[in-house]
Amino acid sequence: MKAAVRDRYGTPDVVRIEDVETPTPAEDQILVRVHAASVNRADLDGIQPRPTFVRLFIGVRRPRIRRLGIDVAGTVEAVGSGVTRFRAGDRVFSDLFGQGLGAFAEYTCAPESKFEPIPDGLSFEDAATLPHSGVLALQGLRLRRGRAIKEGDEVLIVGASGNVGPFAVQIAKSKGAEVTGVARTSKLDFVRSLGADHVIDYTTTDFTATGERYDWILDTDSHQSIVKVRRALKDKGVYVTLGGTTWPILGALILGPLLSLIGGKYSGLLLWWKPFNPPDVARLGAMVVDGRVRPAIDRRFTLDQVVEALKWVDDGRAKGKVLLSFDEPAEPAEDAADTATA
Repeated sequence: MKAAVRDRYGTPDVVRIEDVETPTPAEDQILVRVHAASVNRADLDGIQPRPTFVRLFIGVRRPRIRRLGIDVAGTVEAVGSGVTRFRAGDRVFSDLFGQGLGAFAEYTCAPESKFEPIPDGLSFEDAATLPHSGVLALQGLRLRRGRAIKEGDEVLIVGASGNVGPFAVQIAKSKGAEVTGVARTSKLDFVRSLGADHVIDYTTTDFTATGERYDWILDTDSHQSIVKVRRALKDKGVYVTLGGTTWPILGALILGPLLSLIGGKYSGLLLWWKPFNPPDVARLGAMVVDGRVRPAIDRRFTLDQVVEALKWVDDGRAKGKVLLSFDEPAEPAEDAADTATA
């Protein structure tokens, strides 16, 4: 089978397609024929490690895992002898973070416990957009102890046009929040099309310096100090960041919890993240099926075009999700703004 691999760190150009042996499922595993996989910022952060200290976990000098891709949707091809939840032909999806990766391939294999059935009414492509980005958006809008956004809250989504942001905007709107989305100039109309009440162009405006205050700020890719960002919070407001560059993330990880002990504002990194948490996966699936959330698909590429797909996301050109499609010739999706509001 064909699979995307890399043996060293660098730009997306270090990735190549290689013929590898099709895996055989162990007792508790299922073999899945991939129909669609989506590209995440997390995939790129594993190719050119960001923040830099993640090398301590994924390989200091070179990546420990050669395979790539975390979001996958496909059909069960074969099952191990101990598998009880699935059988050949079932439609399944997963976030393979922590499971050896491998979504960017014709087949992938992992324990059955790491997969969920694709809900009726959900396509392979839509399912492939949800496991990583959708779950992060849902969990980033609530705290570990259960506090979450509520109707009437003023919510700011930083990075509203990327992988996680479009889901976060729509989820917040479905809860009755007043949503402001932060994005670059060329993507503001797209963010509006998702339902955002207000938009901020980060190329001209620093949201921390406008004087506006928010009940909840979800930062999908942090580039500002946590001290500065906290100024944009109301009393008892919440700031949650999902990732970003080294110093803002270290600040959120170390300084954020300390600052949260004083002043009544919460700030920090999303340490309560539960990858592909089944209850959250079920909630997201229901939201998509009933139309409250609509995945925005920007472009489709083939597996052979994986480097181009990664570059498209890395360059910040994508409006929503970028897919690797295994079922039809690659072609650009309809305008992502139209897709989001269709």
